[in-house]
Amino acid sequence: MSRYRALAAVSLIALATPALADTAAPAPAADQDNVTTGVAKGRDRLDSATSTSVLREAEIAKLAPRSVGELLRDIPGILAEAPNGESIANITIRGLPLSSSGAKFVQLQEDGLPVMEFGDVVGASADSFLRLDLNLAQVEAIRGGSASTFASNAPGGIINFISKTGEQEGGAIALTAGVDFDQYRADVDYGGRLSETLRFHIGGYYRQGEGPRRIGFDGQRGGQIKANVTRQFAGGYIRLYGKYLDDRSPFYDSVPLRVTGTNDAPTLAAVPGFDPTKDTLSTRYLQSVLVLDENNQPIREDIRNGQHVKERAFGVESQFALGDWTITERFRAAGRSGGLIGPFSSQYLTPAAALTRLGATGGSFRYATGAHAGQAIADPAALNGNGLIAIYNIRDRRQQDVGSITNDIRASRVWNVGDGVLTTTAGLYTGRQQIDTSILYGVAVTEVKGGGDAALLNVVDAGGNARTAGGIYAYNPLSGTQRRTLRLAYAINAPFASANYKIGRVSIGGSLRYDVGSAKGTVYGVELGGGRIGQVARDIDGDGVISPPEQRVGVTPGAPGYVDYSYRYLSYSGGVVYRVAEPLAVFARYSRGARANADRITFGSVIDNATGALAIPQAAYDPVRQAEIGVKYRHQGVTLNLTGFHVEAQDSNINTSTGAVIARDYKAKGLEFEGGVRRGAFSLTAGATFTDATIVRDRVDPAINGNTPRHQASVIFQATPQVSTDRFAVGAVFIGTTDTYAQDTNLLKIPGYVTTNAFVQVRPAERLLLSLNATNLFDTLALTGIDEDRIPASGIVRGRLLNGRAVSVTARFDF
Repeated sequence: MSRYRALAAVSLIALATPALADTAAPAPAADQDNVTTGVAKGRDRLDSATSTSVLREAEIAKLAPRSVGELLRDIPGILAEAPNGESIANITIRGLPLSSSGAKFVQLQEDGLPVMEFGDVVGASADSFLRLDLNLAQVEAIRGGSASTFASNAPGGIINFISKTGEQEGGAIALTAGVDFDQYRADVDYGGRLSETLRFHIGGYYRQGEGPRRIGFDGQRGGQIKANVTRQFAGGYIRLYGKYLDDRSPFYDSVPLRVTGTNDAPTLAAVPGFDPTKDTLSTRYLQSVLVLDENNQPIREDIRNGQHVKERAFGVESQFALGDWTITERFRAAGRSGGLIGPFSSQYLTPAAALTRLGATGGSFRYATGAHAGQAIADPAALNGNGLIAIYNIRDRRQQDVGSITNDIRASRVWNVGDGVLTTTAGLYTGRQQIDTSILYGVAVTEVKGGGDAALLNVVDAGGNARTAGGIYAYNPLSGTQRRTLRLAYAINAPFASANYKIGRVSIGGSLRYDVGSAKGTVYGVELGGGRIGQVARDIDGDGVISPPEQRVGVTPGAPGYVDYSYRYLSYSGGVVYRVAEPLAVFARYSRGARANADRITFGSVIDNATGALAIPQAAYDPVRQAEIGVKYRHQGVTLNLTGFHVEAQDSNINTSTGAVIARDYKAKGLEFEGGVRRGAFSLTAGATFTDATIVRDRVDPAINGNTPRHQASVIFQATPQVSTDRFAVGAVFIGTTDTYAQDTNLLKIPGYVTTNAFVQVRPAERLLLSLNATNLFDTLALTGIDEDRIPASGIVRGRLLNGRAVSVTARFDF
């Protein structure tokens, strides 16, 4: 990222001057009902023509989320699927399509800047680089509205994770242990004043253990540390901050489920010997794999790394007065790398079907590992009581560089105009995102057995010829494709401006943003055609013998395809708020934004890889149009927000499970509710979103025109009742969804569910807090996806589920 040093230097020089200004008393804390995300200046939520939600530290602690995806399930309007563990959550808002994985139309921010420029980079989505710990002060979410113009690539909304900055003196130590799962974790933070004008905050965590599902080895290893220091001066402040993250967590693939009934009313159950909410395909007997890397050199990859994320970030934030203008500057440089390795889209077959799929019809199986290694399996149809064989696809998504540099500078001024007040803002956003990744594959054969104890199996064909070695079938996917390397650089420059005029009870505002972007680089893969070869026979272990799997070794073709194009689009948003009375406001807003596409369109028909130019220019970005009308009420402990919405969107994408190209238009309409009530020690917060979504036009498969998009529920809802005092708190979090369709063909339905999280907090002494938290208390079979689009003849489907019951205890000492 050395070519961006000049940008960093300019930002630092610009910030240096106000840091020398006269000091003054600390700025007062922000109003607790203000929102600062996705608006020009922080303002009362009732005076904002947007739908917003805030989760503060105390609320987050009660929820005890084990990932960002789990936390976001508790925010109204947000659909968050977290079946993969602590990363790669599928996140969308208000009926915007969730046609593949990641958070395409929603931007996750950390302290006001995007974590990743694109929230759905394959294998490296934005939530992968976010961890929840004691550093977190609150989470602000804005849905629709001005998100289109106050951030690039965020037409659906912005979710901002805001760090503590030392306003409150003191800190905490929290020790957490799993009760019914293997995890030990320590959190610590501390902040306060070094002088009248200087404050700091530092914190982090470290944890280790198998995690909430049984994988046969420690899958959670690592932690992070974050620190910031803030210097206040007359009219503003300057803040320096840093972050170091090095963490590993398991990646959970689909699991086998037995299905009976009909496509419209299926009944799903566990297969014998395998608990779908606790078990995974991961096993202690497969902890590494030999493959050729992106340079076609042999490497041994550690499967225990799972989702491995590494980040080193440095940032500067400053605000100062320049005449009547307030200048706000944010800059961050983040180096990110790591990878994702583990099972992905594996297959669960009968022994006969597995032998045929592996080119060994009429053959047999032997144990390759475990206590019975070398023994023949006399009756594979009775194996483990389920008679299933897993063809274990090992996906190795290496991330050499997914770092970014971002800078946002804006100037705001408040003018007295007539009897009202006009607030104007103008700014420039600049972003640079690297995507230097590779995807490699291997294939193993295993039994289907829970507890992380599944043995690898060897396959022998009817002629007595081995088809595997040590349980490994190939060093490439079964299809011989999808092995890819991408070396891409994306640049975005986006000037923006807004104006808001408040007179009496009326506020009228509008904003514009003009994104100019470019994509440059090279891609490598056999799918590019032109005689490229993706599989060879090679002695990659160097023993002088070509084993059966070494006859199927994936290689990266040397001839690159090119990516070299630019795009530009205009976003706008306009809204009006009428404060009917002190506790009541009504608003309306219309917005047009877009999301630029990144790595997902680099293979296929969108780009002419011979020149790098766009073959389908309209696929460079996907526009989103939204209309909203709502009412807000807040009085004496009661809050009610009701918003009606209408959305139209385009999606150019690729299904990461099937590789299918997606090119569609969607529309959705619905109603979003959020409310809360507090009466003495009792409080209740709740939310629900009603959505009617439709695939208007599919350019690849017109047969699904008019269908409901996959995973789109007609209702999602949340409710958190609790009783809390100074000495204790007890409550529950109910989160649910109605039925959805497994795929866009609208055949097989996924049953709806309600999960229950529960918490008990007791403060036996002034500075000591003891907590007992349970997620999915009743071990509900909460399916977020099924890979199949109908009930297969085998009666076995691949389901993606939320974690089962996980209970933890925490002792927190504040000082």
